[in-house]
Amino acid sequence: MQRSVEFRGKTTDDALAAGLQQLGLERDDVSVEIVERGKKGVFGIGAVDAVVRITYEGPGEEPKEKPAPKAEPKAAPAAPRAERKPAPAPVKPAPAPVPKTPVPKAEGSQAERTEQFLTGLLERMGVEAEMEIAPREGGGLDVQLTGSGIGAVIGRRGETLDAIQHLTNYVVNRGGDRKDHINVDAEHYRAKREESLVHLAEKMADKAVKYKRSMALEPMNSYERHVIHTALQDYEGVTTSSIGTEPNRRVVVSYVRPEPEKKESASNSYKEWC
Repeated sequence: MQRSVEFRGKTTDDALAAGLQQLGLERDDVSVEIVERGKKGVFGIGAVDAVVRITYEGPGEEPKEKPAPKAEPKAAPAAPRAERKPAPAPVKPAPAPVPKTPVPKAEGSQAERTEQFLTGLLERMGVEAEMEIAPREGGGLDVQLTGSGIGAVIGRRGETLDAIQHLTNYVVNRGGDRKDHINVDAEHYRAKREESLVHLAEKMADKAVKYKRSMALEPMNSYERHVIHTALQDYEGVTTSSIGTEPNRRVVVSYVRPEPEKKESASNSYKEWC
């Protein structure tokens, strides 16, 4: 049974966070519709709270229990029956990443400059990590960072990791004639995130077809939006588009009504029968 509840906050993110906390749900379990965007006002005058509508799958109404017959005097009350919950479906483990052949770090090479820059950056961040540099298919380098406290390198939704990758590409390729892309990853976060995004895209597409309505996803960067579009490009019954401006640009999964089949006229059918 689908249910919708509205929540308020100073910003849409605050309203969404408050709603998820109160409902005890994750972001992937709900669809969010922005009813009203918050306004700060001038010196607090004219400020308006943001309002979001959270739609989620709620439990159906349970049948009312019949009143129990009166117990005889001195009779012990019957123990309540424990509800049997269905066993959770087994989760398939993610396939182990295939190890890549390390790149020899010749003096002055792109691999050496990459290692020197990232080593200095991680030291300033106070993060100890092992670094593996391998050739990237089509040119460039793949850098994999592993170690304890690697969460500080990844950041919220990979924002810190994206910033580190951008800085690495800028510093290493600066002043060179050839500019190859350097992909920086930490504990295979990007592969896991892409798998999670594909699962989210299929889930939102199922909801769009089931309820015959558009489903808006959370704001994402250009790469993550590309993953969503690609995952659903051949999904029957839905289409995807991006709305909003950075950094709040997001993907909308829209339901597409099937085209009615064209019925042949009676005259054409008669001619074919003849």
